Amino acid sequence: MDKYIETPLTKEKVKELQAGDYVYITGTIYTARDAAHKRMTEELAEGKELPFAIENQILYYLGPTPNREGQVIGSAGPTTSSRMDKYAPTLLDLGQTGMIGKGKRNEDVISSMKKNTAVYFAAVGGAGALLSQCIKKSEVIAYEDLGTEAIRKLYVENLPVITVIDCEGNNLYETAAEEYRRK
Repeated sequence: MDKYIETPLTKEKVKELQAGDYVYITGTIYTARDAAHKRMTEELAEGKELPFAIENQILYYLGPTPNREGQVIGSAGPTTSSRMDKYAPTLLDLGQTGMIGKGKRNEDVISSMKKNTAVYFAAVGGAGALLSQCIKKSEVIAYEDLGTEAIRKLYVENLPVITVIDCEGNNLYETAAEEYRRK
């Protein structure tokens, strides 16, 4: 089913999403990859605050390529989500409600999603140039020294994603594989 949502991504909105839904996101989301996740969790352990309010926010596992003249951002395809698995439960416990990436998630992340009412979306890998057209604004807000892995605040319009794991733990990667085997 096609669903259109606007950020912030509240827990009420998360509860309406089911594994397999095609979702179009409009609003502010944030980018963070491995190095940014590592730094955020280290700073939290030191008692520091995150560089943005994470409650009801979506993190896009993205390290864009440099933008060309006249572009807001370069290619904006997802990175492999499992690289963030060791950090995700900490951020979910702080109120993060959505993640965008590609690939499977481990059981700790899925358990944390169920506990914290969060959702995991997949963006199509290899479609970064097309996805970048949905990004209307991009601003580095933290960790500029990390280059492409700096945290960015993005404004997106109708960013297409698929709900892969919903807040009940239903996992499209598992159900789709099972359905394929039955056929």
